[in-house]
Amino acid sequence: MKIGLIIQHADASRGGAERYTIDLARGLAHRGHDVHLISSSFVDIPWEVRQDKLPANGLTRFSRYNRFLHWAEQHVSTTPYDVTHAMLPVRRADIYHPHAGVEAESILSASSLDRTFNLKRKKAVAVEHDLILDREPVVLCLSNYIKQAVKRNYEVDEKKLVVLHNGVSLKRFDPASKPDAGKAVRKELGIGDKKIVGLIVAQDFERKGVREAILALSKASDARLVLLVVGNGNPNAYMKLAKRNRVAEYVFFAGPMKDVYAAYRAADFFILPTKHDPCSLVVLESLVMGLPVISTKQNGATEVMTPGKHGFIIEKPTNIDALCDAMKQMLVDTKRQAMSRQCLTLRPTLSQEHHVDEVTRLYMRLTGAGGPVTPSRAAR
Repeated sequence: MKIGLIIQHADASRGGAERYTIDLARGLAHRGHDVHLISSSFVDIPWEVRQDKLPANGLTRFSRYNRFLHWAEQHVSTTPYDVTHAMLPVRRADIYHPHAGVEAESILSASSLDRTFNLKRKKAVAVEHDLILDREPVVLCLSNYIKQAVKRNYEVDEKKLVVLHNGVSLKRFDPASKPDAGKAVRKELGIGDKKIVGLIVAQDFERKGVREAILALSKASDARLVLLVVGNGNPNAYMKLAKRNRVAEYVFFAGPMKDVYAAYRAADFFILPTKHDPCSLVVLESLVMGLPVISTKQNGATEVMTPGKHGFIIEKPTNIDALCDAMKQMLVDTKRQAMSRQCLTLRPTLSQEHHVDEVTRLYMRLTGAGGPVTPSRAAR
């Protein structure tokens, strides 16, 4: 099949959607498909993936997005693809795959200032609306959590809604491949071997619940328990919070890591009291690394978990007592280790190979026998 994957920036360092798109492109290309990244910029693209570069210059995020929309529509209208798969709101696509959540819902939770002056967000909402209601693409949802958000905002045929959680590279995230990797992280940060480490990997500290995790750590009041935070957020306010609550010596901000594998190996469990996450990839990575997870119902990734078996799912991210109780249960070695073994049994169903297989099946369903469509069905 000739497949067009649409992403404004094909650069894995930019975040989850971009990283996902490049990983998917690689997986599809390895299966022999003719894969094209339709984008305005490219960084470290696999050699077997084609690059269809679109102009998207401009002085503002809005102007760059608007220009990208125009050229993406022109490109898809005139280029023969069997299927087009968009990771952001565009005007034409066979599959719409919202990675950050539904735009129509995100604007409702934005501040009044953002709703008024964020022209790119307003444009994305309008484009998403027209795409879903007029073009009627398949909406590929990262979780049932996102599926329900789509249904709250749009009247969509149930057959057009497909739920597929993200996948993880089992080769890259193999807990047995580098057994000593975590020791170096602990030594560098001064975390003792007997400490029980709860890991957070996040960029948006406020939304991901770093504050709530620190408060729960303080409430747990156990010197064995420490919190390791990895990500490029500003830690200053959170360190002040830790000092006020007398747990500063138990909170470690490691900054961003190019490869988070060592952080997973340094940890005993993973915690993410997120307020909103369509399907947190770091939660899935933690599970396949054998780390029990504490997260929230507002995280679509927890749908793959069984509470008490793979970790704990908190009803509300602001429930400090529930977070504290879950963290304290992670201090019980036998319970935590049993959960770890159960997490490892999830590896086959959370693999990137399984994910790409499911995406391919969806493409085949859309195209029948996978025969060529000229131009893309989205252009009709």
